[in-house]
Amino acid sequence: MSVSTETRSYDDIAQSKSESSTDLPRLGSRPWLSLFSGTRAISAATIVALILVWWLAASLKLVSPVFLPSPAQVLAKFFSVAQNGFVDATLAQHLIASLARVFAALVVSIVIAVPVGLAIGLSPVGRGILDPILEFLRPIPPLAYLPLVVIWFGIGETSKVLVIFLAMLAPIALSTASGVRSVSQERLNAARAFDASRRQLVRFVVLPHTLPSIFTGVRIALGAGWTTLVAAELVAATRGLGFMIQSAAQFLVTDVVIMGIIVIALIAFAFELSLRKLESVLVPWAGRD
Repeated sequence: MSVSTETRSYDDIAQSKSESSTDLPRLGSRPWLSLFSGTRAISAATIVALILVWWLAASLKLVSPVFLPSPAQVLAKFFSVAQNGFVDATLAQHLIASLARVFAALVVSIVIAVPVGLAIGLSPVGRGILDPILEFLRPIPPLAYLPLVVIWFGIGETSKVLVIFLAMLAPIALSTASGVRSVSQERLNAARAFDASRRQLVRFVVLPHTLPSIFTGVRIALGAGWTTLVAAELVAATRGLGFMIQSAAQFLVTDVVIMGIIVIALIAFAFELSLRKLESVLVPWAGRD
């Protein structure tokens, strides 16, 4: 084969690849938007299908109404609890009490876990001291600490917030440490070439690169916190979504139980969307490395 023929064959292959690549959907093109819209439509259809199955099972009384009330009963109970309350508090009061505990634990977790994660990722001494403590706390369910926390701190708000904090601490700290360790050496060397100090390296190189990992840890921690909330509110609580659900379960008020579970799921989903939106605003460079 001659050089010219071989060159043309390579050009033909390159041109065919270029033409085929133009057929792929781009991030800002309409096929991607249609794909996204299709995904949302499928998700909405799935939710509607589940509600229809629930309604059909309740209408045909495949399960006793005591154990499976209809969607209409749960919706009616939602408005009833919102207006008249349940166990001496309205739905808004239960929700505010739970949100206060979760947010208090989240703030304390961020204030403590982010510096801990930075220390683990930046310092061998910090890793040697703090990493074993986190690895000890991480596999233990936070509820296992509940009896000890009650003995040490009583049955007030401190014990509830502390148990939720223990559930949130490890995800944020470990995600932060992972983000620090993923900083490329080239970026650090480039900053050192401009005589950047250690503090400047942390502030302008390490911390911006670690912010997406911190947001990921916060999202995971919020899920763990909501999971722990229900059990934490068993300790001498008089308000809270977990307390409301547990009180309703004791008297077989199943519609309140289901309504409380749905409210928790909706609040957690709203938090997830809010954090993703906040991350896209504060960390626009995430995923562009």
